[in-house]
Amino acid sequence: MATLLYRLGAFGARRRRTMMLGWLIVLVAVAALGIAFGGSLQNTKSIPGSPAQTALTRMEQHWPGPDSQSAQVVFQAPPGHRLDEPGLQGPMHASLAAAGRVPGVAAVGDPAADAMISPDGRTAVADVDFTTAKDEDVPTATLDAVKATGDTARGAGLTVVYGGDAYVPANAPMGPTELIGILVALAILVITFGSMLAAGMPLLTAVLGVVGSMMTILTVASAVGVSENAPTLAIMLGLAVGIDYALLIVSRHRAQLAGGMPVPESVARATATAGSSVVFAGATVLIALAGLSVAGVPMLTSMGLASAGAVAMAVIMALTLLPALLAGLGRRLVPKPGSKAAGITRQDKTTVGTKWVRGVLRHPVRNLVLVTAGLLVIAAPALRLQTSLTDDGSNPTSTSTRQAYDLIGRSFGPGANGPLVVLIENTDATATATTAAAVEKVLHGVPGVADVSDVDTARDRTAARIRIIPATGPRSRETSDLVSRLNTAVAPVARQDGGRVAVTGQTAVSIDVATKLSGALIPFAVVVVGLSLLLLTIAFRSIAIPVKATAGFLLSVGAAFGATVAVFQWGWLAGLLGVPSLGPVASFAPIIVMAVLFGLAMDYEVFLVSAMREDYGHRRDARGAILTGARNASRVVTAAALIMIAVFLTFLLGKDPDVMPIAFGLAFGVLVDAFAVRMTLVPAVLALLGDRAWWLPRRLDRWVPHLDVEGESLPSGPGASRPAAGPAEHLALREELETGSAVR
Repeated sequence: MATLLYRLGAFGARRRRTMMLGWLIVLVAVAALGIAFGGSLQNTKSIPGSPAQTALTRMEQHWPGPDSQSAQVVFQAPPGHRLDEPGLQGPMHASLAAAGRVPGVAAVGDPAADAMISPDGRTAVADVDFTTAKDEDVPTATLDAVKATGDTARGAGLTVVYGGDAYVPANAPMGPTELIGILVALAILVITFGSMLAAGMPLLTAVLGVVGSMMTILTVASAVGVSENAPTLAIMLGLAVGIDYALLIVSRHRAQLAGGMPVPESVARATATAGSSVVFAGATVLIALAGLSVAGVPMLTSMGLASAGAVAMAVIMALTLLPALLAGLGRRLVPKPGSKAAGITRQDKTTVGTKWVRGVLRHPVRNLVLVTAGLLVIAAPALRLQTSLTDDGSNPTSTSTRQAYDLIGRSFGPGANGPLVVLIENTDATATATTAAAVEKVLHGVPGVADVSDVDTARDRTAARIRIIPATGPRSRETSDLVSRLNTAVAPVARQDGGRVAVTGQTAVSIDVATKLSGALIPFAVVVVGLSLLLLTIAFRSIAIPVKATAGFLLSVGAAFGATVAVFQWGWLAGLLGVPSLGPVASFAPIIVMAVLFGLAMDYEVFLVSAMREDYGHRRDARGAILTGARNASRVVTAAALIMIAVFLTFLLGKDPDVMPIAFGLAFGVLVDAFAVRMTLVPAVLALLGDRAWWLPRRLDRWVPHLDVEGESLPSGPGASRPAAGPAEHLALREELETGSAVR
């Protein structure tokens, strides 16, 4: 692999203008396609074919509704008053009538006729239907105009808030808060390199890669369904890994320049050595993200594939465009004499990473035990992890949708925000009525049911439905248990009368999704662990290294889950981090955190251990290899981890309830994995194992392919021109570098 990447880097250095022009054309073309043909993103959280979703589809066929966006207007009288008082009833109806006259509004419901007035008479809910289709956004002007109609009711002393799908706040994939992360990353890069020019290279390629990825996602969205959360996750990962992968190559290139290596040769060798680590690390992330599709949830599949595309773009940018940019800058990237970047090439240079690792090696057993015990304690809350899909109750309290959600919950009961529906179907109209009556009788005796509506029969008399208000909120475990009890309770009735009876509604669909995602977490973890063992065995040709790395990953992901539970379920530091509501974590957050953290953990493992393996291959000194590897790679790993953490934490500021637990889990997981696991546990374990860390059974050695992640096939020395090869091939490539490049 190193030989192929060496050729790719040499080509980029030699034909840098062609490479940069080609990328410019590609990015412009992709942007044009995205702007011209970009589709809309979807806010669907369902599993096609699940029992609740199938029943919901059949129910919509029996009771077809308009294909339009909708909203809710919630009125509440002051304490001690009722809405039927003359001074309050008139202004409320006047506001509703005015809302019905707003252009773009199709209909406005009557709270009294729809039985949407609370038992105490203080709160009423009116439905508003717009002419906008469900998969489109209601114009902001229309939403504002509807809000303005509430001024009459507010003037009379009523509280008026607006909720529902139409008023759900749109979270842009990237905004001013995410720019903070980019600025922090730039500051870390400047500190790392001591040069604004060198710091700008990783940032430039990462941003260009994200732009290309976003335009591609929009173009794909015109043909297939893409979750509205997919671009946010893709940007988060694309920025983080894009900066980190380029950082690794630029760092190796500058270290070689400081040692006197010619620019074209340095570009080629940096692409071959550091680029090998980038390819391997990127491949692990890609496989893990693509593996999210096995869960069978379209929303999760689109998020995984979109993020995988962003990571692939980051890898390709680092291996093609970056070498051309580095060659174009020539020797301006040579570190200044006396700088940290120049001093890192000295074998006797003592870095902070070297000091840290030396401290670990003095007491490897003690450090191993203490760090492992500490991470297990942090991971303990993960045993209490609860998941569910987010709803309006997960939004910040400053949003109107959250305010409407809370008002409805307090006035009608928490279950009013997530009603359930029992659908009864039978080809015989008489049997339908009989079954519906029997089901209604059964429902009154099911624990956890707060209210049961009358039977609503379809026009063709072959279907009936009964609306149920749970006693608990839609995201609670009790409501999930209620759905199970309802299915168990109505099943005998369905078998007796020969029809179909199913529990459905959006809440039931969400519970199906959450259950499926929770069930997929353990099998996915098994696949990830097996993949980790396989890939690292191939990369390092060792048995101990993969086992150690996988154990470290499990500690990291356990700590990430434990910290997430403590913050988002128990409320520790929730106010400081701006968590809008406490409760179950978004259902898809744990599996995404596991997939992404797996890839990032393998990144740090490859970055750090490959430097140790490279030195061990030359000197066969196990302890010396640990120190040399730490000196060469710890600075890059530290900078990469800090950049990752900064980028992830800035996505917390967006207050998106779907993204926040993912961003926090990844930031905390990277913190633990980079500094506690890779920089502490790895040296301790390697020191205890000694030469046995690099042992591979002779029989297995025959079957494991040679990937050459460390670039062992490349000749040593600052003036070496390429990997070891035949004389004719060697002279041809060297002539290419010397005659085809103007870089000196």
